[in-house]
Amino acid sequence: MKKYIFYVAAITSISITACRKIETDGEPIIIEVPGGGGGGTVGKTVTLSGHISKDTTLLAIDNNFLSGLVYVDKGVTLTVQEGATVKGAYAGTNTAALIVNRGAYLVAKGTQEKPIIFTSASPTPTSGDWGGIELLGKASINSSNGGAPGLYIPEGGFSVNNAAKDGYAGSGDALVPTPVNDDSSGVLQYVRIEYAGYAFLPNQEINALTMACVGSKTVIDHIQVSYAKDDAYEWFGGTVNCKYLIAYKTQDDDFDTDNGFSGSVQFGLIVRDSAIADVSKSEAFESDNDGTGSSLTPQTKAVFCNVTAFGPQATPNNIGNSNYLGSAVQIRRNSSLSIFNSAFVGWSNGILIDAGLGTPTDNNITAGTLQLSGVLLISCKTPVAYTASNASPTGATTASMTTWFTANTKNKVITQSAEQNTYTRPFDYGNPDFAPFGNSAVVIPSASNTYFDDPIIVARPFIRKVDFIGGIAPSGADANWFKGWTKFSF
Repeated sequence: MKKYIFYVAAITSISITACRKIETDGEPIIIEVPGGGGGGTVGKTVTLSGHISKDTTLLAIDNNFLSGLVYVDKGVTLTVQEGATVKGAYAGTNTAALIVNRGAYLVAKGTQEKPIIFTSASPTPTSGDWGGIELLGKASINSSNGGAPGLYIPEGGFSVNNAAKDGYAGSGDALVPTPVNDDSSGVLQYVRIEYAGYAFLPNQEINALTMACVGSKTVIDHIQVSYAKDDAYEWFGGTVNCKYLIAYKTQDDDFDTDNGFSGSVQFGLIVRDSAIADVSKSEAFESDNDGTGSSLTPQTKAVFCNVTAFGPQATPNNIGNSNYLGSAVQIRRNSSLSIFNSAFVGWSNGILIDAGLGTPTDNNITAGTLQLSGVLLISCKTPVAYTASNASPTGATTASMTTWFTANTKNKVITQSAEQNTYTRPFDYGNPDFAPFGNSAVVIPSASNTYFDDPIIVARPFIRKVDFIGGIAPSGADANWFKGWTKFSF
């Protein structure tokens, strides 16, 4: 790819009629260069680099690129037009990522007919070609930085030691003294994020979509993450609510929640490839209160509702990559994550309650803050498991956790042979169809629809009552939300 990035010293050699410049306060500037069609219907090549310090719009007609770490500065809005494609460049330590600083806004409002695509600039794209998108908000988190409670530097090592605190999230410093839980980082609707996720430093990976301290006024819906190198979605603290999320062929975890995330997510679709997994044991859900399992607050108390997660076992005897020997859901390190009305299909292990580090996670079950209800485990060889705490044993066992799970009559363990009787073609990677059959176990009979009466859900007005379990309905409007703007054949 030819990059059109010039530094301030070269500005005088550029004709004003040839391009438009966006100043970036001493950082590399952004140059728009007419494309081969003279600008007309072919559009221009637009490369973003360094800091975006003025409101900027990327057009669908143009060839848009990210080069290196691109920061959207405080008070600035980066708008991406419906139908636009933005490509991230790979260049080793200069690999591209889009970082939306505290007080900045990313407005990417696609439509079902014209989705917005963030993807690799490589002509032969592969997982991990570029970094991904980081939204950095002002909402609460249970971490500290430099002695400031509530201040956080997300994974990826993007913090910059400057007065603007680029790459920081949360509050507790002079820029954001106290949390702003109703903060907004912008709008993402009908957006595809492809081939993202990159380890900039050891154990410092950026995810395809990172949400750190993102507030509740941020709008996030109809997002598809495909071929993420690390996690597809990771929430660090924050209060943002999301809906209609797809994770397709992720390498590590699909939905990862940490450090006091307390938002709600409804309608999700997870599709795994049996050949793609990570050495850290790939899972659909991984949830921590924090890295040590402490009792710091706010506690991770996110609620996920109506998720369907298709694992690697396309047939009962197919294990797939050996790194799938983890669980579909691992709730650990004192998390109070709750999952409702969701289905996990074709995983070696279903639910793991892990009390092995820090405050035992099963204490949250006893306290009533961790709930699994309306959960179907379909073709999961080991439905429920438990890892005990060596430091603070509670006496819980795999047997007692299984009893807790199955005592809730809304939860069901369905046999190995049943997945093909529940969904149409979920494991057909060439031509998948994730719709359930109308007579399957995912349908909630209207006469006994008490699945949404749990107090944890009732307290979440974002969650809408429906008559089915999982992310996709057998019929009606909720049967088609993943069609028309997505891509499943690469």
